[in-house]
Amino acid sequence: MIIAGIDIGNASTETALARYTNGTPQFLASGIVPTTGMKGTRQNIHGIFASLKQALTQAGLTVEEVDLIRINEAAPVIGDVAMETITETIITESTMIGHNPSTPGGLGTGVGTTVHMRNIDKIAPHESVIVIIPRDIDFETSSRIINESLARGVYVNGAIVQRDDGVLINNRLNKKIPIVDEVSLIDKVPLGMWAAIEVAAPGNVVEQLSNPYGIATVFDLSSEETKQIVPISRALIGNRSAVVIKTPAGDVKERKIPAGKITIHGKHKNAVINIDDGADVVMEAIRSVAPVEDVEGEAGTNAGGMLERVRQTMANLTDSKPNKIKIQDLLAVDTFVPQNVKGGVAEEFSMENAVGIAAMVRADKLQMDQIARELEKEVGVKVEVGGVEADMAIRGALTTPGSNKPLAIIDMGAGSTDAAIVSGSGEIHSIHLAGAGNMVTLLIASELGFDELAFPEDIKKYPLAKVETLFNIRHEDGTVEFYDKPLDASTFAKVVILTPNGMVPIPGNHSMERIRAVRREAKTKVFVTNAIRSLERVSPTGNVRDIQFVTLVGGSALDFEIPQLVTDALAQFSIVAGRANIRATEGPRNAVATGLVLAYGEEA
Repeated sequence: MIIAGIDIGNASTETALARYTNGTPQFLASGIVPTTGMKGTRQNIHGIFASLKQALTQAGLTVEEVDLIRINEAAPVIGDVAMETITETIITESTMIGHNPSTPGGLGTGVGTTVHMRNIDKIAPHESVIVIIPRDIDFETSSRIINESLARGVYVNGAIVQRDDGVLINNRLNKKIPIVDEVSLIDKVPLGMWAAIEVAAPGNVVEQLSNPYGIATVFDLSSEETKQIVPISRALIGNRSAVVIKTPAGDVKERKIPAGKITIHGKHKNAVINIDDGADVVMEAIRSVAPVEDVEGEAGTNAGGMLERVRQTMANLTDSKPNKIKIQDLLAVDTFVPQNVKGGVAEEFSMENAVGIAAMVRADKLQMDQIARELEKEVGVKVEVGGVEADMAIRGALTTPGSNKPLAIIDMGAGSTDAAIVSGSGEIHSIHLAGAGNMVTLLIASELGFDELAFPEDIKKYPLAKVETLFNIRHEDGTVEFYDKPLDASTFAKVVILTPNGMVPIPGNHSMERIRAVRREAKTKVFVTNAIRSLERVSPTGNVRDIQFVTLVGGSALDFEIPQLVTDALAQFSIVAGRANIRATEGPRNAVATGLVLAYGEEA
């Protein structure tokens, strides 16, 4: 009898193919392909078939020779929809320029009224001005007009330039002034307004305009007005140059979209949590009301909108009504996200506190039965829903050489983290939790400001290096590697990702140390947090310390640093943890698919 166990994951669909002879399975081959569509929906069928065909080809068999296909109960985790940054949107009442141009000119701080370069001849002597220089006025003309204005007694205290002419203008001036250049939206700079400009020396950063009290001093602000400009000062921290312009009251309105509250419905009690209180409070509430039956967000808030999108997405994919979709788990993580500052004219942003959330939708057995029926029609083979992922995973994990009961496993995938424990008598207890590899990718993307997920995914999966010359790189662990042939010129002085296909330069100005810290912190927040809370839930006593041995399975267990982070964290509980090696051939992969095959023998 030929049986195929197929595990539908958030990122991959895996197959274990075996022949049963006298109740004993002989494993023949394995298959793995990317999951098609969202996990737990009809779109998975194409991936299931592709994974099965891959295994059959390896074994030299055809679909017609398969007697039974067993698929897992797949609870979807809405990664790209459910993991959202939830924060207040703050719009300030000032204009600011706070980017880091490569060629700012001059040095120091200057204040004055903004005036267009073509109108500076109308400015009376002894008036203080900041000149605005558009692209169509070159550096020679600009420097000549500024020198003429200075000669007739106008206090030209700074310049805002559209071109990258800051140094060229400054070198031709009789009086050195701070100059900020490369301001792309120079037409957005308001004229006739009081402005402050600051340029720091090379290697230094602005001090006055990155301090809310420094801005308050320049513009003579009240305490209430000082509160409003905090996002501006935060956005300017670490910059070499900056401009702040005070616009008339009412020019830009302040508007707030509150982060909002969520209501967690447990089996025995409920909890209402304000997202502003942070991820730790949310997770404590989840723990206090467990098991969770549903989660709702406050209408008209970021939290409410996010959770409603989760329901709507799943409802559309499963032909259900949104009110029928139940959220069975949340993972909340504190993070930082770059928020565009209203009034910025050079794409300025400030790093704002946020809470990232991954939401898991309750597995629908009826939906999985429908998938099984459709697959059965398509391939002409009997298909059945085999069981809960974590229960199957622990059966697969027990094929690891050297493992034995009692044993606990942590299944670290792309969308969810599962845990299960099997007692010496064979009794299994399991849990299915939201948040895994996809959430790590999204945290990296949000903190480093990437809109697309391709770079954050590679940053998550591969180590970094800094290209110091065209003949050497410095790895993130500090070691230096030299090359006989020159490296691609596009990588020079860049932080690169060391992928199997070569070096990939990372866009932006983030240092290697910053990117590495964000990557490791994201993995710790998601995988270490979920490892500990999942083991708490499956421990017979509720105490993690009562578990002695843990094996790590799933695609994320192949990561170059996640197993080490989890193992180090579990060591403080005196737990021995390590990567599984399913069937002594598959490494940490294929545990659920293998378990689906083995469970058939137990049930038979």
